[in-house]
Amino acid sequence: MFCKLLLFNSVLIILIYGCVRVIAEWSPLEKLDEEELFTVKDFNGTLLNEGDKVTMIKDLKIKGSSQVIKVGTKAIIRRIREGKDHQLDCKVDGAGEMMVTAKFVKIA
Repeated sequence: MFCKLLLFNSVLIILIYGCVRVIAEWSPLEKLDEEELFTVKDFNGTLLNEGDKVTMIKDLKIKGSSQVIKVGTKAIIRRIREGKDHQLDCKVDGAGEMMVTAKFVKIA
């Protein structure tokens, strides 16, 4: 299967089998409304931002693995996503990239 994503003049284009299809169009200058913004807080109630360094406050078992992330393990927040579980897309030291729930971290 031939599939390729392209970004051209703020238009996301996908090429499948040589056919061009426009997936989404947006303006990079558009600003989000206040209602569209969301906040995520850590265990202590501190607001978290992308790029923050955080520390795990309890041992976390990784789903589908026997590996455990220990208390005090550091991570860097790559992206914050809105959702019920796993709001933080992090790079965890010794474990790699994974999603973490905000209530199990604190600012380092």
